[in-house]
Amino acid sequence: MLKIIRTNSENIEFQTLVRLLDTELAIRDGDEHEFFAQFNKLDSIRNVVLALENELVIGCGAFKNYETETAEIKRMFVRLEHRGRGMAVEILRELESWAIEEGYRSAILETGYKQPEAIRLYQKSGYQIIPNYGQYHGVESSLCMKKSLR
Repeated sequence: MLKIIRTNSENIEFQTLVRLLDTELAIRDGDEHEFFAQFNKLDSIRNVVLALENELVIGCGAFKNYETETAEIKRMFVRLEHRGRGMAVEILRELESWAIEEGYRSAILETGYKQPEAIRLYQKSGYQIIPNYGQYHGVESSLCMKKSLR
């Protein structure tokens, strides 16, 4: 049975999953990994969601403030052996619900063209491709997306 909990970036289980995520991204991103890694620090993240199945933490996601009414989705990850069963959809739904509770009206995110599974997840969840924002402006391997939460 899937259980979703809210926590913060100080959670050890979250930090463990982020290390696994970073290892996977280093392979996918190749030479660009260091560029992207600088934007994925945990110190500014206070809204973290963990997915547990039979008390094992199998996935995570987070959001942080981007602008007054815009949350930025970060650090989405599901352990490889648990993928393809809708866990990421549940994590994303909980993040969006929490963001709405916090007063956000939209959510943005950045993913990469080398992550087709993530692109499909976000499109299936109602995210639309937008021009690259902020630090991703002009980065050809980045794909930015946005969804209205209200």
